[in-house]
Amino acid sequence: MKRRLLLAAAGAPLLPAAAPAPLRVMTSFSILADLVREVGGDMVSVNSLVGPDADAHVYKPTPRDVRGIAAAEVVVVNGLGFEGWLERLLTASGTRAAVVVATEGIQPRLAGLSVDPHAWHDAALLQRYVATLAAALAKARPGAREVIAARARSYTDRLAAADADIRSRLSRVPREQRRVFTAHDAFGYFGAAYGVDFLSPQGPGTGHEPSAADVARLVRQLRRDRVRAVFAENIADARLIERIAREAGARVGRRLYSDALSGPAGPAPTCLKLFAHNADAICTAFGV
Repeated sequence: MKRRLLLAAAGAPLLPAAAPAPLRVMTSFSILADLVREVGGDMVSVNSLVGPDADAHVYKPTPRDVRGIAAAEVVVVNGLGFEGWLERLLTASGTRAAVVVATEGIQPRLAGLSVDPHAWHDAALLQRYVATLAAALAKARPGAREVIAARARSYTDRLAAADADIRSRLSRVPREQRRVFTAHDAFGYFGAAYGVDFLSPQGPGTGHEPSAADVARLVRQLRRDRVRAVFAENIADARLIERIAREAGARVGRRLYSDALSGPAGPAPTCLKLFAHNADAICTAFGV
């Protein structure tokens, strides 16, 4: 310190203080990883336990995941029971990281007797995700609070524009015709927000296959209600959906992205692109 002060007094330039290292963030799945990158920018280094096109409902953590959690400064999870395997992983890792629940403050919807964790399919609720993440990152990096807030505002504006676009397009479809069939009950928040009825052979989780009786009942319902929009999902085998659509005389539309982003070369490599892709696929199936 004495040497530094003497140099300054002699007119020698002082080197700028080094920028802090990026905050090490581990997220539970790919959609949260993208949100953290959008809000944190260069101030975060983000990894995800469950990657693109992978099903977080049935994920099995590895020893590498234990090490990754242990090395993180912040761990971001969805909550609402989405990551049923996570508590054991946190305990096994011995992590001292701050754990951020992205759905904090969001009132969950119920799918039958189960809590539906898929709140990211409502653009308005995604804005709540962003606010929660911005607050957590600013707490961990107080010196970057203003930059984080600005990035969060910019991203929130883009979400609001996406929300307005889907509402405008769907307004041209009569409410009674807005029926969609998907692989599992992942789009309930989308349906509640935008006035679309979703049917599926599975509940909000993907761990159980539907019975033959369930499939037969759904085929009858699709025929009776003249459901026009039938979709497979990126995290599930499409064969069951294709069979149901074939027996019901329906056409399978573009694949929807439910619980994971696509890879970089796919149509939904970011959360905003996932939302836009799904909305466009559904609207196109409705003819708007």
